Amino acid sequence: MSLFAKKPLDQMLAQAEGKGLKRTLGAGNLVALGIGAIIGAGLFVRTAAAAGQAAGPAVTISFIVAAVGCAFAGLCYAEFAAMIPIAGSAYAYSYTTMGELIAWIIGWALIMEYALGAATVSIAWSEYLNKLFGGRIPYEWSHSPFESFTDSAGVLHSGIMNAPALIILLLLTLLLIKGSQESALVNMVIVFIKVAIVLIFIAVGWQFINPANHTPYLIPEGTAPVVDNAGKVIADYSGVFKHGWGGVLGGAAIVFFAFIGFDAVSTAAQEAKNPKRDMPIGILGSLVVCTILYILFGHVLTGVANWKDFVDPEKGREASVAYAISEFMTGYGWLATAVTIAILAGFSSVILVMLMGQSRIFYTMSNDGLIPKAFGELHPKYRTPYKANWILFIFVGLFAAFVPGHVAGDLTSFGTLFAFVLVSAGVWILRKREPNIERPFRAPLVPVVSTLGVLICTGMIVALDAQTLKVAFGWMAVGLVVYFVYSRHHSKLRNFTEILPHASDFERKEKE
Repeated sequence: MSLFAKKPLDQMLAQAEGKGLKRTLGAGNLVALGIGAIIGAGLFVRTAAAAGQAAGPAVTISFIVAAVGCAFAGLCYAEFAAMIPIAGSAYAYSYTTMGELIAWIIGWALIMEYALGAATVSIAWSEYLNKLFGGRIPYEWSHSPFESFTDSAGVLHSGIMNAPALIILLLLTLLLIKGSQESALVNMVIVFIKVAIVLIFIAVGWQFINPANHTPYLIPEGTAPVVDNAGKVIADYSGVFKHGWGGVLGGAAIVFFAFIGFDAVSTAAQEAKNPKRDMPIGILGSLVVCTILYILFGHVLTGVANWKDFVDPEKGREASVAYAISEFMTGYGWLATAVTIAILAGFSSVILVMLMGQSRIFYTMSNDGLIPKAFGELHPKYRTPYKANWILFIFVGLFAAFVPGHVAGDLTSFGTLFAFVLVSAGVWILRKREPNIERPFRAPLVPVVSTLGVLICTGMIVALDAQTLKVAFGWMAVGLVVYFVYSRHHSKLRNFTEILPHASDFERKEKE
């Protein structure tokens, strides 16, 4: 059987309606899930990282570039999610449009998006918890073994493991096993709190903007690298995507991590009460709200503090928002504490949605036979994929405890962008192949929208640093080995069509 055999759409829809995950989520829950995933590490950590490493104050333009790419991909996701309301997101869509091998590749890439996304945010959660405790958690027990820095006293600190990140992952895994409705309720409360804090920071911080921090708006060519007390280079601006307009694109690739929330909504399609109506609202609504907040937030943050402070581990770095408030917003020390608490809560909701999204993708891939059936087993009482949750905790926990946050974050951006490219292409392919299928929501101006989604997202993949791309393609190579050694031999579609050779010849049957 061909490596590109496609899963029949009617079979996929029948699977979505079978006994399995409970349909408990409404449009409000889905919008909150999107906002819960979008407003978190992307806003509070990646904004400062993009400004300090590539874009400078022009990180606001980076957000616009990233949002445009997201808008095109978001329209395509909305069409698919309304038409194919199944847990699986881009993996499921690719299976019915481009075939099993492509579906496997995107499913493997989605592990980088959701699993490593959860790891990245749990690392940021650890940083902010330490900030709240006044730095009382030793560097050694809140950083990976691959991280070190020399403090102002000349003492070298080397990480052992990130213990707080491991603890929050465990607590949220237990909540997810309990149930989707309970998780969604907790997420809704957290979203309300953190959006309120973001609005307060924008409103109060606006009066503390120093225009000098926005001049020049782009990082100039020839900008000297930032070094620590031992002379170690922390940030270098010599690369084409590290300054000027190239830096804006490089910044967009970094902050793209911040937009993964809206596609996480699509992983909950099989738990939506009315997916045909609610999925487009959840995906596009959360994207619009968060893009506006991101641009305003980035403008205020880079105006309050100088962008170079955001790469200094003794100043901003991961906890840049709290640093900017404490150092430059006189009289608002209480806001720094409130922001830190809200950020911890907000990060928790992001991790929750990421873990939920990945476990649902595992659930769907397991039902297709591409990964072991343990990933698809539901809890007898809670009807959640509890074994997938536990396996995911171990995998994500290892990354969170022993891998630096910036490495996992950039790999997450790759996985996200790759998924967006294939979903954007998939909409056009299915429009040509199955023009008469009911589409409750139709992305406008296809193939223009889908083509622009592919081009912009591909451009941001190219803008990622070379080391990230090497690791990402290495991960994809491992995925191909797993597919040819295990998945293709256990594929339910492949085994079914070997018994009934024409069972997947969906187009021919339709014509007959």
